[in-house]
Amino acid sequence: MDRVFKAIEAVLAALLLGMVLMVFGNVLLRYAFNSGIQVSEELSRFFFIWLTFIGAIVAMREGAHLGMDALVSKLGRRGKLVCLALCQGLTLLCCFMMFRGTWVQHEINATTAAPVTGLPMIWVFGVSYLTAGAIGLMALRTLWRIATGRIRDDELVAVSESEEAPHGTPVEAKA
Repeated sequence: MDRVFKAIEAVLAALLLGMVLMVFGNVLLRYAFNSGIQVSEELSRFFFIWLTFIGAIVAMREGAHLGMDALVSKLGRRGKLVCLALCQGLTLLCCFMMFRGTWVQHEINATTAAPVTGLPMIWVFGVSYLTAGAIGLMALRTLWRIATGRIRDDELVAVSESEEAPHGTPVEAKA
């Protein structure tokens, strides 16, 4: 799994590099030659969408999504387990809704072309299938680990840092 996520991170880096090169190249062309490449504007937007959705998968694996632990951290193990199970259940529900919504819109997106590149829009919005599937599988895995009692105490509260803590200092260390 680590290799798969290293490959995903490489894809994210390539998407970011592509965005930077296209936008910078377009800016340079506009200022130097009073022209631009229209395809690069559209592709950089598409890359940004893919970067965001694929990045959500990596963030889910690393537990880097935003969360509120003020109440959960004060609960006992059973309360933390219930909250984590509810959270994963809601995540699974959201993944199902995202997947189903993309499925319902699939035919429309497959037959609608992007204005400049002419790409079918399913190539842009189809990333929702990947995101919903991957995050849903991770939520299912966590629910399975909760049900079988294989989850450790340090995994029960996924949020451990705050934006207010300087340079990633854990919140617990401040108190």
